[in-house]
Amino acid sequence: MNSNLTLCLTIAHRIAASPQRRITFAEYMDMVLYHPEYGYYSSNAVKIGFKGSDFFTSSNLGADFGELLAEQFVEMWEILGRPVPFSLVEMGAGQGLLALYILNYYQLHYPDFFAALEYVIVEKSLALRQEQQQRLQEFRVRWCNLEEIPTNSITGCFFSNELVDAFPVHQFILEAGEVREIYVTTREDEGDKGEISSPAALSFVEVTGEPSTQQLAQYFDLVGINFAQNTYENGYRSEINLAALDWLSIVADRLQRGYVLTIDYGYPASRYYNPRRSQGTLQCYYQHRYHNNPYINIGQQDITAHVDFTALERWGDRCGLEKVGFTQQALFLMALGLGSRIAALSHQQIPISQLLQRRESLHQLLDPMGLGGFGVLVQSKGLKEKEVSQSLKGLIVPE
Repeated sequence: MNSNLTLCLTIAHRIAASPQRRITFAEYMDMVLYHPEYGYYSSNAVKIGFKGSDFFTSSNLGADFGELLAEQFVEMWEILGRPVPFSLVEMGAGQGLLALYILNYYQLHYPDFFAALEYVIVEKSLALRQEQQQRLQEFRVRWCNLEEIPTNSITGCFFSNELVDAFPVHQFILEAGEVREIYVTTREDEGDKGEISSPAALSFVEVTGEPSTQQLAQYFDLVGINFAQNTYENGYRSEINLAALDWLSIVADRLQRGYVLTIDYGYPASRYYNPRRSQGTLQCYYQHRYHNNPYINIGQQDITAHVDFTALERWGDRCGLEKVGFTQQALFLMALGLGSRIAALSHQQIPISQLLQRRESLHQLLDPMGLGGFGVLVQSKGLKEKEVSQSLKGLIVPE
């Protein structure tokens, strides 16, 4: 039995055992992405990069992104008084490329910081963790689960790049002015013996019902969205990322003093829940192409939703995280020196093909319709008044 069918049957059994024979979309998304054996991120299905891949990240464009982030982390260390150890906790490290670029850069250019650094990777996927361990075997890196980190034990920075968008989301739809949750159930076409012989014979379909938890309504209060307004039409649908709030609560609890840096694609709540964005932001990625059907390629495709940065800011405030600043990735990287790197290209003695390729990679990091338009949110906890007053270089708008 192939893994695709096994995962489909596992989901179907979960549905059959659930009240009203349905599960929330968040439960479904969690299983197809994170099932410990057959989920997309838990198997060898996940492909990051360019050749035959489902998606790529800023780290796939070369070392520049990691090296510029490294500059920001050094400044954080300086602001905090050069503590030893300074912990960098990367959450969701993908193939380990970003960690590799950061650690290589520190070893070459910041030996004092490199000696003070504790690099920790939080990785849920066993397959990705193994790839990271292979790539980073020359460095002193510790792997763990977020829950294993003791309360108030981290001085340094928790950071993530394209992590929160992959958290399971609840989906909802407006019906007759009411918020209704979208659930997943099965429609089975059984064979002669009543057996399901292939994934094609088992299809997942959506049904709507009462919200599964009061947290959905509380979320809208948190971000200041009122669907009772007449501006929202019947059939409007979107997502709610409650998992992001749970994650941020844990991060805030583990951080004693320092920063949280979150890079991802998304919007403030007012844009996220704009009445004109009537079908939400959920997207699926399969073999470097995207579509909006999460009920095909089960366990073999990525599913993401944009990040509501207003929710992270306001929930963070409740958890003791102060907002330091929010900007776009293009502005963040330019403030950290990306413009100087682009200007320096014309003086480098390298083959023209390499020159053009590197220039293209750097410009992709700035593309406002792509990676450059990503949001960068920085929050802090436990900083002294003098430390709070010191601006982070990446948040200073270039002149």
